[in-house]
Amino acid sequence: MINVILIDDEPLARSMVKEYLQSYPDIKIVAECDDGFEGVKAIAQHQPDLIFLDIQMPKINGFEMLELIDQPPAVIFTTAFDEYAIKAFESHAVDYLLKPFSQERFKKAVKKWLNLPPSKKGEPTLELLESTSPPEERHRIVVKKGSSILIIPIPKIHYLEAYDDYVKIHTAEGFYLKKKTMNHYEQSLDPSQFVRVHRSYMINLSELTRIEPLEKESHVALLKSGARISLSQSGYVRLKEILGI
Repeated sequence: MINVILIDDEPLARSMVKEYLQSYPDIKIVAECDDGFEGVKAIAQHQPDLIFLDIQMPKINGFEMLELIDQPPAVIFTTAFDEYAIKAFESHAVDYLLKPFSQERFKKAVKKWLNLPPSKKGEPTLELLESTSPPEERHRIVVKKGSSILIIPIPKIHYLEAYDDYVKIHTAEGFYLKKKTMNHYEQSLDPSQFVRVHRSYMINLSELTRIEPLEKESHVALLKSGARISLSQSGYVRLKEILGI
């Protein structure tokens, strides 16, 4: 039996998927969710083989929801027209259904997923998340802390720190872990606001108070929070250029 979850804030869209899935006796719908918060909980509870996921939903979007899951399941996206998202899907072999979609198009997407080898069914989703920066990420980062899901506005971030396979997002309330890379945030965050000053650090320029020299021509950045961030030689040069000093 193949377990699936439907995650879409439009009841009509979920009803259509349910109707089309009646043609597949081996597929069982184990949950329906109308937002990403419910989706995260349902995926943790049911561990589905496949989800049908809308992108534009209240609270958090489909991309943000997937980023909160350590091992996201295979996904067939259901979406209204979104040029950015569709380009991302096509470049990563992730299938999507453009609303309103026909039963014929639905069957094509399901067949494509069913024909993938078991070891490959979730790979396109992982590749998509690793290389995609949704437009919302320039304004906020969605994180998970225990069972809570938090939305952090970008200006609230003091600095980012590399931490094994994660990035620590440091704020006044503490830090949160995000399974991304520093290179990802260097590409997605506004370079006039966040500067990569070290292999392991990016700082929010609005939090910078001063730069202090250390021995052997090394330097450290002092932030309003009291944090002391080491600067690499190239990071120091880059920081001076941006500050015009």
